[in-house]
Amino acid sequence: MDCSIMPLKKIKDYYLISTIDFFYPLVEDPYAQGRIGCANVLSDMYSMGIDEVDNMLMVLGASRNMIEADRFICTKEMMRGFNDLAAEGETEVTGGQSVMNPWPIIGGVALAVCHKDDFINPNGLQVGNVMVLTKPLGTQVAVNLKQAYREKKDCRPLYERTKTKLTQEDVDAAFQLASDSMGHLSRRGAKLMRKHNSTGATDITGFGMLGHASNLAVAQLAAVDIVIHTLPVIKGMVAVDEMVDGRFKLLKGYSAETSGGLFVALPSMDAAKAFIADLAAEDKTQGWIIGDVVERKSEFGTGIITDDVKVLEVDRFYL
Repeated sequence: MDCSIMPLKKIKDYYLISTIDFFYPLVEDPYAQGRIGCANVLSDMYSMGIDEVDNMLMVLGASRNMIEADRFICTKEMMRGFNDLAAEGETEVTGGQSVMNPWPIIGGVALAVCHKDDFINPNGLQVGNVMVLTKPLGTQVAVNLKQAYREKKDCRPLYERTKTKLTQEDVDAAFQLASDSMGHLSRRGAKLMRKHNSTGATDITGFGMLGHASNLAVAQLAAVDIVIHTLPVIKGMVAVDEMVDGRFKLLKGYSAETSGGLFVALPSMDAAKAFIADLAAEDKTQGWIIGDVVERKSEFGTGIITDDVKVLEVDRFYL
């Protein structure tokens, strides 16, 4: 699933949990890009209920296509953003690897040594579990929309098909919400997973909502499917996708997300509601009940989005 889980050879019942991820620029601000890169790496750990990460390594690519002065500033600010968010997550960057590359790259490795009782394996879902999502969908649409309005001639048809229906304020608001979401640590969600007895989780990133739901279903020891009946989406992004003939496949569940929410299985409706209430109180962010774990209908587990899926438009990230 999201992390490597290796038993320590010399210490019984302890495991080394690790993950790696990196990506290319999504936002204009290199400092914000560094924060998003860090949040994206740590999200894999948080999806296993691990809120104490021992250390991180940074994966960094400096752009050889930039002039030297711009490269220096961009690289320095990405590093600063990454380090600052690591510090907010009460971990630290102790090394890494850097290269010259046509495009800037930011990402890294996260590692934690955990007792077997201090993390949640992602394969324990049971029929009757309730699924919660902790960040809205639609980041890919919002980021691409912002780029289209910045580089009008190079981003058709996205700009051409939306320019008479959206204002710059609409575009900026969606992008800001996406940036807030992508740069936010899911650490409190990880703690609450353990408090409320989560049976497993993943985070929603490059494979999209349905892709990750299907991956989670396939990984289960029990014979289950995951049915999604509700999709919380950044305000206006479903309409934008429809304006370009479903190019992003947002409602089909295939629109890629970056540093997306935790997709958490909880044992009951009461547990799901309590998780969401605690998330609002402690993290000042929202969570939504979006699906159910049901008995598997075919040979392999899968994720399913219902034909009458309900869309919730989200107009702010922080409460």
